Amino acid sequence: MSEVDIKEVVRGRYAAIARSVRTPGSSCCYDGESGSEGISANLYADDETKCLPQDAVTASLGCGNPTALAELKEGETVLDLGSGGGIDVLLSARRVGPSGKAYGLDMTDDMLALARENQRKAGAENVEFLKGEIEAIPLPDNSVDVIISNCVINLSADKDKVLREAFRALKPGGRFAVSDVVTRGEIPEAVRRNMLLWAGCIAGALDENDYQIKLAAAGFEAIGIEPTRVYDVEDAREFLTSQSFDVDAVAAEVGGRFMSAFVRAKKPEVASNTKAGDCCALTCCQ
Repeated sequence: MSEVDIKEVVRGRYAAIARSVRTPGSSCCYDGESGSEGISANLYADDETKCLPQDAVTASLGCGNPTALAELKEGETVLDLGSGGGIDVLLSARRVGPSGKAYGLDMTDDMLALARENQRKAGAENVEFLKGEIEAIPLPDNSVDVIISNCVINLSADKDKVLREAFRALKPGGRFAVSDVVTRGEIPEAVRRNMLLWAGCIAGALDENDYQIKLAAAGFEAIGIEPTRVYDVEDAREFLTSQSFDVDAVAAEVGGRFMSAFVRAKKPEVASNTKAGDCCALTCCQ
């Protein structure tokens, strides 16, 4: 599947979810027909969601809760890549307060319409939703303090470009703090493909080591990946069975190798003389 094809599949899927957000079981990160709660279940505490519009909660489509882990501070500017129905933007706006700003970036008109309606219902004045793609962030260089994202970067077919853009948009010392789906270790391609389809991650998740390498190549430092939920074969048994997989035969090749994780990194306080992406910056040509 080409980059354009992947983008259109993702756009169509999310548009359909936005239009049917009031339908029980609508969630990005699982096959709604499988009967599974999927990886979007139970991510937010009741005290976080009780004051949000119900549609923002219903349309929460991620695999983690980056706002709870990003340590947002009063007055900071936050950007959510792939903001969907807006739940993480609204939570971020609350954390940074009236002196801060929370941007949401999404490429899907239906999701943007839903998010803006949720913003209106929440009365959030320090929020702005932008139309655009995460591979080309429509904000100036060095303009945001924190970049968050929730199970969206794995949907991009050009993750290097996403990470370079995130680095560009962050201020020196700015923080990259996203939830994403990652993999660990060797996985047979057929199993990997079907597990990622189960998770709703069309473009495929990165191996955790590859993720760290790509972050470093983009210029980031202080990189860390912390698993927040590890999936085993039972999480995907119904879906894999529907795909004619012998689940018990592949159990050992799936268990513990797919996970939601909190991915954190930092843009250096002082810009390096070496360009982001320079191989020698990673000592790989020594």
